Amino acid sequence: MGNKKRIFTGAGTAIITPFDKNGEIDYERYYELIEFQIKNNIDAIVVCGTTGEASTLTDDEHRKMIAVTVEKVNGRVKVIAGAGSNDTAYAVELSKHAEQAGADGILHVTPYYNKTTQKGLVKHFCAIADSVNTPIIVYNVPARTNLNILSATYKELSKHPNIVATKEAGGNMGEIIKIRQLCGDDLDIYSGNDQDNVPILSIGGIGVISVLSNLLPQETHDMCALYFAGKVKESADLQIKYMDLIDVLFCETSPIPVKTAMQLMNLDSGELRLPLCEMEEKNKNLLIDVMKKHVLI
Repeated sequence: MGNKKRIFTGAGTAIITPFDKNGEIDYERYYELIEFQIKNNIDAIVVCGTTGEASTLTDDEHRKMIAVTVEKVNGRVKVIAGAGSNDTAYAVELSKHAEQAGADGILHVTPYYNKTTQKGLVKHFCAIADSVNTPIIVYNVPARTNLNILSATYKELSKHPNIVATKEAGGNMGEIIKIRQLCGDDLDIYSGNDQDNVPILSIGGIGVISVLSNLLPQETHDMCALYFAGKVKESADLQIKYMDLIDVLFCETSPIPVKTAMQLMNLDSGELRLPLCEMEEKNKNLLIDVMKKHVLI
């Protein structure tokens, strides 16, 4: 990809954060989840993302989660640290910490709530990218932030030597194709929606940052590996096979369903932190039915 540093190809898990009954992070349980991921051939661990409930982590917890992830992974796979904020100065501070901790890449969501203009987006991401040498993945998830990165803005961002990729969860394939057309090899694209994994690979995407892989790391890895090996039908077959599971994992705000599914599989995922709460019974029953169909429980 030109002179830029590619962080990883394949499947990265947007890993959950397990909380104990007292609402504290259960680090021992977390280390077991990391080992489960690596044993099942995941290509990267993405810590302190949306799925990791980063928005309710204290500053100390956030920093510690990044540090212990790098330490426990110990170079076996890539570690991407979520360090996004709607406060640029704080995002810079967290990014510097992630770099010092040894993260391989840093994930930055678009500013939420205060939002900004497209010009402000360029200034925000470039200020962060200027502050560290660790490569940056920008994260576009308008359903959560109410702010969409336009393809022309991506073109501007792709000119920065340290902005290397996007996690695209906008869900608009036409727009994503336009990003690919405008940015070419100056910006790698990761799928940020499991339902779009293979479609994004088909237009030159290099991997996925996945919620599904909390449950099925091997299968999500395979979805990418098969595609890269030219086995497009087999890759697409996996996408199609698990589409009902992907859908039910987003029937309520993520990570509520995926944490519930992990509990059902005895992959102890711990509690949710308010304002997230337990699933509605009817949705949980739907999740159970789909998981039984896939012989996961």
